[in-house]
Amino acid sequence: MPQDPVQMPNPILIKVTQRIIERSKNTRKVYLERIEFMRQQGVNRKTLSCTNLAHGFAAFEPRDKLVLKELRSPNLAIVSAYNDMLSAHQPFQHFPAIIKQAVREVGAVAQYAGGTPAMCDGVTQGQPGMELSLFSRDAIAMATVIALSHNMFDAAVYLGVCDKIVPGLLIGALHFGHLPGIFIPAGPMTTGLSNDEKSQVRKRYAQGLASREELLEAESRAYHGPGTCTFYGTANSNQFLMEIMGLHLPGAAFVNPGTRLRDALTNNAAKRAVSITALDKEYLPIGKIVDEYCIVNAIVGLLATGGSTNHTIHLIAIARAAGIQINWSDFDELSSVVPLLARIYPNGSADVNHFHAAGGVGLTIRELLDAGLAHENVQTVMGQGLRLYTKEPHLVSPDDDKLEWRDAPTQSMDASVLRSAQSPFQPNGGLRLVEGNLGRAVVKVSAVAAEHRIIRAPAVVFDDQNDLLKAYQAGELNKDFVAVVRFQGPKANGMPELHKLTPTLSVLQDQGYQVALVTDGRMSGASGKVNAAIHVTPECLEGGPLAKVRTGDWIVVDADQGHLHAEVPEAEWAQRPLANRPVSQSHYGLGRELFALFRQSTTRAEDGACTYSLPGAEHA
Repeated sequence: MPQDPVQMPNPILIKVTQRIIERSKNTRKVYLERIEFMRQQGVNRKTLSCTNLAHGFAAFEPRDKLVLKELRSPNLAIVSAYNDMLSAHQPFQHFPAIIKQAVREVGAVAQYAGGTPAMCDGVTQGQPGMELSLFSRDAIAMATVIALSHNMFDAAVYLGVCDKIVPGLLIGALHFGHLPGIFIPAGPMTTGLSNDEKSQVRKRYAQGLASREELLEAESRAYHGPGTCTFYGTANSNQFLMEIMGLHLPGAAFVNPGTRLRDALTNNAAKRAVSITALDKEYLPIGKIVDEYCIVNAIVGLLATGGSTNHTIHLIAIARAAGIQINWSDFDELSSVVPLLARIYPNGSADVNHFHAAGGVGLTIRELLDAGLAHENVQTVMGQGLRLYTKEPHLVSPDDDKLEWRDAPTQSMDASVLRSAQSPFQPNGGLRLVEGNLGRAVVKVSAVAAEHRIIRAPAVVFDDQNDLLKAYQAGELNKDFVAVVRFQGPKANGMPELHKLTPTLSVLQDQGYQVALVTDGRMSGASGKVNAAIHVTPECLEGGPLAKVRTGDWIVVDADQGHLHAEVPEAEWAQRPLANRPVSQSHYGLGRELFALFRQSTTRAEDGACTYSLPGAEHA
């Protein structure tokens, strides 16, 4: 058979990877030593007393109980984020039965080890509950660890899709890095109301031109059934990343739920998880799959597809769990050479079903490999080499669950959605680091038109997103301005998404005003067409200079050159006091008081907004 061409890696790809390896040398070493120690303990159930083990399978059916008693066959943990409120997670209700039957067919057993929280940012957007959202990631990681802590398991499958859920599951999995693990997605819902139509109704509602009933009808037609929301926000970015990191079966990300192919992928993932345990010949622990090369591939995939800004936090947190240290400079330098290959809403009008039909994940990964922009010689749950992920699954016959993998399309089926590395939508990636006397921040440039990437305008300062909306309704924002929304960082209030501001700022931009947003909070994974410098670090509550800004200060947000600064004389800036935290900011109601420890112990956004330490640094 002819071999695929071997492309020399891009020099920047090599440079950034080597820098990460050197920066992470000590913490990665400690991490690998820890998972090796756990591996040497052997089959986990052998360490349990008879009483322990009897508790662990008391409710099992006789055949499965016998398998566990013998201690020779693998026991697979199912960790699921199922709930039936989230459309993306509702299909998981039926997955455990598929998984249990699949592993019985290969002589193993599976146990539903535990569930994790799964909150929906779409429901909590603009509400107090959003202040729990970011920290729910670490709560999910803790729940994952609790599920695995019974020490009954030889491998795990992780069922999750949405925003904080997949990162949380992966962080938890990496704290059990000696166990093999495979991520099993549920797939996107079928296409409903187009993203363009939905966006137009939202903007009309923000202007008072559409009723609440019209808005609800439009939203219900857009989000209409089981599966992931179809725009390319954090949830679907998660799915692309799990694939380019080699943690899915190839081509699993965007197959719709409720189909024969979806169930076959679940069946085959469970069997594959059994085959890569330490009890078999092909032991593939997740802590070794997720290495520095894997993390760099994830960053590249995020940039090439214009993925969610939330991953400038989550990928740092995931890497940290594996002893790997990355920062926004790594994202920025890679973005200078990684082209934008996809236009999926909000940086285009297509949804993920269109992206999948145009060639999807397999074609995108092939383009990156052939251009030397991704590391090919990496370990995956399917074996050695990322080239395995340039293939797509197909049913061998419509009557069984057997799969075969065929090459993904070699060229895009729709150049308005997906392009080659030789003719991209833009020559650089979807994210940009901006920095200056206001701190460091991230801008999602993939959705921002060239004429809006440099904004210089007076600041209008707000301490609450609702105050901005009130000012708009009062007609006070019909002008050029930079909205500064401060005290929204992880220590202040859990760093809620401020996506509620997107329609309003978009309307003002459409009316011809030059507008931008600067905040130490987050925007949604669906960050849109307005120039938004987000995740400003250090945050205001930590003494960040954004707390010095006053209404009327001229602010420059230059996403082309990477500048973020207030045009205030240096001497005056040095002497200007920091604003006080708003007295109206509350940490009570909807359980927010339970998250005080998270707010107190969190790291900065550029350090992943984590509540856990780097390996080896716990007692430093």
